[in-house]
Amino acid sequence: MLPKSDRHRLIESVVTRKRVGTQFELLDALADAGCVITQATVSRDIRELGLEKTRDPLGRPRYVVPRAARRTTPEELLATILRQFGRRVSAAGNLVVVQSELGSAPAIGRALDELGHERIVGTLAGDDTCLAVTPSERDARLLAREVAELLP
Repeated sequence: MLPKSDRHRLIESVVTRKRVGTQFELLDALADAGCVITQATVSRDIRELGLEKTRDPLGRPRYVVPRAARRTTPEELLATILRQFGRRVSAAGNLVVVQSELGSAPAIGRALDELGHERIVGTLAGDDTCLAVTPSERDARLLAREVAELLP
């Protein structure tokens, strides 16, 4: 077993280099690095290190080291997701249709919801399509233009 300070450095290194979303994933990653510890120890280490549980752009849980955790605004998050996964945006009636890579629409919907945008009444996401409901056709056209500017 590694000394506590070395184990803490290893944990910080692991969560910085790869997405680790659960204590069991962290235990496996540490074991792969030659550090076999118990779940109780990893739980205590997480608390002592002050690791934060956040979500990656696809909404999956992830531990981060506090000083490495950069707070992103909802606008930055949406822009990041759309640059990576967005394909096309169009207005259809009072809806904005955002087409994306398979599996990424829920993350886009969540990012749109978190904007708190006055033109968005709500969102609905499938696997590769997200709909943003707006109050009017005019709002849909304006929002579609705004969102399309974030595409690659």
